[in-house]
Amino acid sequence: QVQLVESGGGLVQAGGSLRLSCAASGRTFSNYAMGWFRQAPGKERAFVAGITSSGSSTYYEDVVKGRFTISRDNAKNTVYLQMNSLKPEDTAVYYCAATTSYGRSGLRSRNVYDYWGQGTQVTVSS
Repeated sequence: QVQLVESGGGLVQAGGSLRLSCAASGRTFSNYAMGWFRQAPGKERAFVAGITSSGSSTYYEDVVKGRFTISRDNAKNTVYLQMNSLKPEDTAVYYCAATTSYGRSGLRSRNVYDYWGQGTQVTVSS
């Protein structure tokens, strides 16, 4: 079992920044690739960013490229999502997720993740 706890959400004005953190416990964090997803009201949970277990590769949804950065610190068992130039359409509950195996589906698919956090609310006002 892996427990994931997100933090860092909140209310921010458009153009502002937030950094989300996801702290993992229970298993060897460095064995897991990690992803960030978000879910806005009435919408499906959608991929935002992913990072391989070593941190050597990262992946982003097109709408956040250049604004969001995913990173990880395996010594601290934590993955981060730095969000800059936030827009009202970024408003959602943000979830982190962990997987040890994603194969050809890649980190963009919700279905490859075994563990999920409880989510943290991000609200961007215009």
